[in-house]
Amino acid sequence: MEKIASVHHFSLNLKPNLGSGIGLSLPCLTSLFPNQCRKVLVTKASIAVEQETQAKVALIRIGTRGSPLALAQAYETRDKLIASHPGLAEEGAIQIIIIKTTGDKILSQPLADIGGKGLFTKEIDEALINGEIDIAVHSMKDVPTYLPEKTILPCNLPREDVRDAFISLTAGSLAQLPSGSTVGTASLRRKSQILYRYPALNVLENFRGNVQTRLKKLNEGVVQATLLALAGLKRLDMTENVSCILPIEDMLPAVAQGAIGIACRSDDETMANYIALLNHEETRLAVSCERAFLKTLDGSCRTPIAGYASRGEDGDCIFKGLVASPDGTRVLETSRKGPYTFEDMILMGEDAGKELLSRAGPGFFGN
Repeated sequence: MEKIASVHHFSLNLKPNLGSGIGLSLPCLTSLFPNQCRKVLVTKASIAVEQETQAKVALIRIGTRGSPLALAQAYETRDKLIASHPGLAEEGAIQIIIIKTTGDKILSQPLADIGGKGLFTKEIDEALINGEIDIAVHSMKDVPTYLPEKTILPCNLPREDVRDAFISLTAGSLAQLPSGSTVGTASLRRKSQILYRYPALNVLENFRGNVQTRLKKLNEGVVQATLLALAGLKRLDMTENVSCILPIEDMLPAVAQGAIGIACRSDDETMANYIALLNHEETRLAVSCERAFLKTLDGSCRTPIAGYASRGEDGDCIFKGLVASPDGTRVLETSRKGPYTFEDMILMGEDAGKELLSRAGPGFFGN
């Protein structure tokens, strides 16, 4: 197991170093346009956006959630747009618009209890369709397997590390936690895999909030450990909090974990051309394979599902998929190998999903 930090840190860094352009005070995005003289925060429905009093029309309006991680991803998108289209470097050419989603508003319930799909994307997609933003930046693992009408998602940025990070003040790994210890996670995928391997541990399900909130709860002793996506910690420059990184073999990641997707309206050729240069095709194909698997299983927040497609040393696609009972008493796994092409990878994901559906049988997920 890869160690990247000592476990003898008895406090956690809750303030991410968000780097250039991301150290801002929410919800007013004053650091976006530091040279503007007068600004006012305009709130419309769920949307908050900073505008100049002497309004300048932005060439691209980026819609995003307002968490530090979501903003880091929006700024990564902005920086890549500017790098590929230097004309967008002009002040005010790109505007960041924060949109509060259902998943952001309801924090008192587990995601599985809220129900429905698109808890972190629906309001952003609506703003896109209504012309209030031009492109939407999503964490791909939040995106339902169907896309709303009038939208396309043709672009994935290069994928970050897909693995999960284990964080604890008292233990270096899950195996080192004493029996009866409580691990906090909002993910049934993580819960089922933890309990499958370590049935003596307890899992606190409704362990929700952004990265900073979860680390604060850990610091306060609400739980003894938590798991977070390493990709998010890297984007927030917060990996110093990590006790160890869980290998793929021990904790298969969520479908599309570590991937950022950029959507636009299907009839907006200008935006499609802007984001086309940002697409990382290897990531797009891997995410498509994993999402085909998820779609076949009709996965939701109530279903523990994991899937990961990667390129092997010989250039072929290697896909690993998993479904589990929510209590972790049963875990079914499968794998596929084939050409790293869109059509072949879609078929691999679908075929793996059909196999696990058949093996699981009716009632397996307890829904």
